[in-house]
Amino acid sequence: MPDQSPADQIPADPTVLHPMPGQPRVVLLKPLVTSPLIEVGEYSYYDDPDDATAFETRNVLYHYGPEKLVIGKFCALGTGVRFIMNGANHRMDGPSTFPFPTMGGSWAEHFDLLTGLPGRGDTVVGNDVWLGNGATILAGVRIGNGAIIGTGAVVTKDVPDYGIVAGNPARLIRTRYDAEDIARLLAVAWWDWPAEHITAHVRTIMSGGVADLEAAAPGRN
Repeated sequence: MPDQSPADQIPADPTVLHPMPGQPRVVLLKPLVTSPLIEVGEYSYYDDPDDATAFETRNVLYHYGPEKLVIGKFCALGTGVRFIMNGANHRMDGPSTFPFPTMGGSWAEHFDLLTGLPGRGDTVVGNDVWLGNGATILAGVRIGNGAIIGTGAVVTKDVPDYGIVAGNPARLIRTRYDAEDIARLLAVAWWDWPAEHITAHVRTIMSGGVADLEAAAPGRN
């Protein structure tokens, strides 16, 4: 049975920049971002009391491409979450790491010294991920679905589905479910359900068990 009657099943609007009336500190990222190097799924949001709309410039740093930042659906990003992209890399095979050619003048003639720097590929955040205040995600990291990133964590390596990590460098504290239940949750993939179906089963998604979620999946009832 759905959590609500059909008359009440009106999804939230994923195209509204500020989804919470009177709270300009919260923005949905999909209608905000303009960079072709950033992909964000519906309903993922960023919360910042200073200027949440500056996310692309204040929170995604050194993003010169071609690597992308990909954020899934229904992700919650706390204030000060930052993504350090591949453009932050410096040469480390010589005596100095200073990027002389970027300073201009005749130094710019040596721009070839900055080509071919190591890159780790796209940075990917799965669906239903909660990133705590001040978390830093390094380039090329992949964060699994349902993961939780602790406040102030510095994530230097991949995070498994439904993993909880914290610290600097971040380490895996535990997973939220055992391997069998994680596989079941990934198979259900509630974040891909139609918005109306999600709306009808919000209570199950937020507080139900794995079996409850499976029973609520489209086509099961």
